[in-house]
Amino acid sequence: MNQLNDTRHFRTLFLSDIHLGSKAAQAELLIEFLKTHDAEKIYLVGDIVDGWRLRRSWYWPQSHNDVVQKLLRKGRKGTEIVYVPGNHDEFLRDFTGRHFGGIEVKLNDIHETANGRRFLVMHGDEFDVVVRNARLIAYLGDWAYDAAIALNPVFNAIRRRFGFGYWSFSSWAKLKVKNAVSFIGAFEAALAAEAARHGCDGVICGHIHHAAISEREGLQYVNTGDWVESCTAIAERHDGSLELIRWTQASAAVKLGPPAVPVRLVSPESAAASEAA
Repeated sequence: MNQLNDTRHFRTLFLSDIHLGSKAAQAELLIEFLKTHDAEKIYLVGDIVDGWRLRRSWYWPQSHNDVVQKLLRKGRKGTEIVYVPGNHDEFLRDFTGRHFGGIEVKLNDIHETANGRRFLVMHGDEFDVVVRNARLIAYLGDWAYDAAIALNPVFNAIRRRFGFGYWSFSSWAKLKVKNAVSFIGAFEAALAAEAARHGCDGVICGHIHHAAISEREGLQYVNTGDWVESCTAIAERHDGSLELIRWTQASAAVKLGPPAVPVRLVSPESAAASEAA
């Protein structure tokens, strides 16, 4: 069983929705993750820095600076790093094509896995109707989410007194609301359609803070999740297969994570083989 001081090596790592500049960001857990996970290439799939919250009030503790320094250090050691901005760090979209300390900014990218599959990499806010067409509602929703995050410690302190484990009220509330309007399903379908339009086998995105490896519209739908609550990442192994890593579970157990969650392949023959395995 691997311990936390071991390092897992991958071909590619995908991280998104870290929200540096927000009090909700789990920067310490991410630093721990980055110390024990390395890759030839790292994609930062949007909302790495939370410009919305920083505009409201400045918050930038040392741990957030440490995350940036850790990523820059990986870049100096040879890791290729691509930054695909999201809606919270959309100011970086004006710097598309630029390099900052070895980090290249791109609006989106096509990533080819070791086994030859092509994935469209994008944050995904372009296909969020609320963000695109109702900016005020998006900001209000962001404020409500902050409030729910703030309630989590109080709620879980009460749960602990009664012998219950951690449970995320904010994640539950967000999922219930978005399911009520079929938001997640529509989002996944729209992203899959965009991947098909680019001639890709699937899409890797972030934005909705709901990690997943699934199949949509005959294509692979992969969501990296977030580093606010779920603390998840997507890793590409050297054989091209993908793994969903849930770091909160891994660190609590002093392990490098649960058993791999493999990609379900698109072709019928490969899908049958994968199911048999």
